[in-house]
Amino acid sequence: MSRRTVSWNRISRSLHDSRPTIPAGLLSAAARIDFTVRATRRPLYVAGKFDRAAIMSAAAKAAHAHQERFGGTWAEAMSVCLTAAWRSAKLARHMAAN
Repeated sequence: MSRRTVSWNRISRSLHDSRPTIPAGLLSAAARIDFTVRATRRPLYVAGKFDRAAIMSAAAKAAHAHQERFGGTWAEAMSVCLTAAWRSAKLARHMAAN
């Protein structure tokens, strides 16, 4: 009868390593996008459709601030801010449905 040993440290480490990382500035980008939506009074989700122009506009404004604060390339800043903008838009859709 063969025995197989289990390394709980190895299992724990592999679970930790496989966890997705949160990009730097994602939470501040989401806050900036929410502020932009309130300040411009231009919602990201209107009449059952996503307003893609509003999403892009809010993400671009947030990307400028993200790039000033965290540095990095414009592509990195837009990636983080578009992710935050789409999350906010999907949340707005969810809130409208309920």
